[in-house]
Amino acid sequence: MTSALDRDSRRKRGKSARRSTPLESLAALTVTSRDPVALLETQAATRVPELVPIRYGRMAASEFPFFRGAALVMADDLSRSPSSGITTQLCGDAHLSNFGVYATPERRMAFDINDFDETYRGPFEWDVKRLVASLAVAAISREFTAKQRRRITASCAMAYRETIRRQSELGNLEVWYSHVEITDELETIQHELDATMRKRTKDLIRKARSKNNIQALDKLTAVMDGRRRIIANPPLIVPVEDLVDDVAGTYRQLDRRLQSYRETFQHDKQLLFDSYRPIQLARKVVGVGSVGTRAWIILMEGADETDPLFLQAKEAQASVIASYVDGETFDNQGRRVVEGQRLMQASSDIFLGWARGMDPDGAKRDLYLRQLRDGKGSAVIEVMSPKGMELYGRLCGRVLAYAHARAGDRVEIAGYLGSSSAFENAMSEFADAYAVQNTSDHRALVDAIDSGRVIAQAGV
Repeated sequence: MTSALDRDSRRKRGKSARRSTPLESLAALTVTSRDPVALLETQAATRVPELVPIRYGRMAASEFPFFRGAALVMADDLSRSPSSGITTQLCGDAHLSNFGVYATPERRMAFDINDFDETYRGPFEWDVKRLVASLAVAAISREFTAKQRRRITASCAMAYRETIRRQSELGNLEVWYSHVEITDELETIQHELDATMRKRTKDLIRKARSKNNIQALDKLTAVMDGRRRIIANPPLIVPVEDLVDDVAGTYRQLDRRLQSYRETFQHDKQLLFDSYRPIQLARKVVGVGSVGTRAWIILMEGADETDPLFLQAKEAQASVIASYVDGETFDNQGRRVVEGQRLMQASSDIFLGWARGMDPDGAKRDLYLRQLRDGKGSAVIEVMSPKGMELYGRLCGRVLAYAHARAGDRVEIAGYLGSSSAFENAMSEFADAYAVQNTSDHRALVDAIDSGRVIAQAGV
């Protein structure tokens, strides 16, 4: 959080950091002869062995999914890059697909960062670099021109800089409450959207609104022998009954974990949670970079079987950032994820919490839990136009700035960034360079698959 120094002193501190690390230096990309596949293999060592080939298969599909899964590779690269030295709570994996819409507890549709598996405290520009690099990689995949690509990345960085400047002038409560409601945002930028963009955005919101517990019940379960059960779809969804011999023991352990998890949210939410009971547990494959970490879905029942609650329980391992910066050591990595999310998000899931306990394989693991589906939706990168990606990148840059302003010293960051275009120029140059590096790293993974060094399962 911000210090008690007056704004002028904090702004001067940022300007001093700029003299030590000029904005132009942030464009530099320092990559040694590190082996990206070896870094990915270190993560594979702690994951479910039979799921690791799915991760490699998804990452190998093209450059953008590789980028999504290579947060550790980029953290390793960023650790050797010039640093502002100004820290805040980081998302840790702020690529453009980790932003999206979701329903707030007040049932409004918010737009914000929606993935915090790698959250940790670090240099603020690491998140910005991850975001602009993802835009560059996505723009290349869409075959945009170099001019269009640079406009997209520069616009994103400018939106971040200008939002930080505005936040630096506000009071603490105004900063804390700053957020984006997507319907209001659409009205604001209506004049910049063509008919296709308006339709796609409205379709995204409509689809997100439909993603709730009832929809999950219809899609993921069926009545079998008179009981509501999760439908098996191996290897993507596997009921625990198909994974372990001691099913009864696994459910006893689940009950203990849920009681521990219950203690991590407010009393009123505890009372609400107590009105549900667990029905079934299943393992679920999620995402790209997360594939192979233990992830579970829990079907719970409230008033009756038409009143479901689906929770996702996801293994939390150490942040990819943690090996490269000095920071807090967490007694539970699930707590790290939850506390980072609560700090950075304007509004979080009422059932966001953490737990620790024995996994069905007998190992003790940290988890964080949230609702599986609660109005969540993300933009479809594959159909974005240059203008659409520019608008989306600007929105992502803005909400990232809201999060950093909430969690760090917004005045110091604003002092560092200044009022010129030097920051966005540096970020755009860095993004171009990292997109080239990402293409090389993706090729290294494809070569490793072709040579038999690693095994990939495509199309899953």
